[in-house]
Amino acid sequence: MVGMSGGVDSSVAALLLQREGHQLAGMFMQNWEDEEPDSACRADEDRKDALAVCAKLGIPFHPRNFAREYRERVFAHFLSEYRAGRTPNPDVLCNREIKFRTFLDAARELGARKIATGHYARVEYADGRWKLRRAADTDKDQTYFLHALDQEQLGAALFPLGGLHKGEVRRLAHEAGFAVHAKKDSTGICFIGERDFREFLSKYLPAQPGELRTPEGEILGEHHGAMFYTPGQRAGLRIGGRAGASPEPWYVVGKDVGANLVYVAQGPQNRWLMSHSLRAEQVHWIAGREPVLPLACAAMTRYRQPLQPCRINMMDAGIEVRFENPQRAVAPGQSVAFYAGDECLGGGVIASTDAPGIAP
Repeated sequence: MVGMSGGVDSSVAALLLQREGHQLAGMFMQNWEDEEPDSACRADEDRKDALAVCAKLGIPFHPRNFAREYRERVFAHFLSEYRAGRTPNPDVLCNREIKFRTFLDAARELGARKIATGHYARVEYADGRWKLRRAADTDKDQTYFLHALDQEQLGAALFPLGGLHKGEVRRLAHEAGFAVHAKKDSTGICFIGERDFREFLSKYLPAQPGELRTPEGEILGEHHGAMFYTPGQRAGLRIGGRAGASPEPWYVVGKDVGANLVYVAQGPQNRWLMSHSLRAEQVHWIAGREPVLPLACAAMTRYRQPLQPCRINMMDAGIEVRFENPQRAVAPGQSVAFYAGDECLGGGVIASTDAPGIAP
């Protein structure tokens, strides 16, 4: 069963599996229902594109609505994290709970033995276990978003695009006559789409304006609500040039949600943004067991970041990740993923960092 999103990646994944001789069907997952008629989440348009590709391939098409499961297992957590002042990554949770759990269950009910998606990643069985490996196209590699999968989920998954580059995928789609061959890649979070992020969140998380301050306490302006800001953010601060001040841009360096304060400082590499270590919780190891710690490996604290050498140490609560080089704008609530070479070992949720603290 191929998870058909209506995009070029899942379409080519289905094409390649069919060419290999697999018996296929496609399933379109609708994970969000929006009350707004002009919503930027184009589920109906994507469903029609997915149906057209399945029809061209001559394979069965199964539309399914997982909106209730998504709201309960992903969106509710997303909102609770923002309320707490953290910056969550719903894509990691969506993969674990919806695409490789709810979708997998639905596929098995229809008799499927395996599920396939258009993710750029590779999976292999070696040394008695399933391993998640980075894609050949490292610029598109999506193992960061897949690090929370377990052995059962990986064992049931196929990633046909793992050895391809994006340009090859579009070429294959064009040659196959798929109308989606030039379709723009989806970006961001489906339920927000192209809408203003703060405007969307404000419908679920009412917020009040508050003060923008420097770490030294100087008031520079007003923000829209502390929960909407994240470390390293530059856009939307509305701080103009100031007489006698440096021309460098301003960045969010911290916040106090309880007091509704947002702290800002100048310069993309200012000391308030730099961390040498972080503490992670809810740690998951793909192998199903914890490796021997301490462990020298590499890590990503955000998607598409180059692998950063680090050392993982055990703590009473969670683990400590200490980096060889300082890291910029590490955000609590986001995920950290661990790697040994091209193998993704697992990851966790960033709970805190050693960036300089800012007193309320």
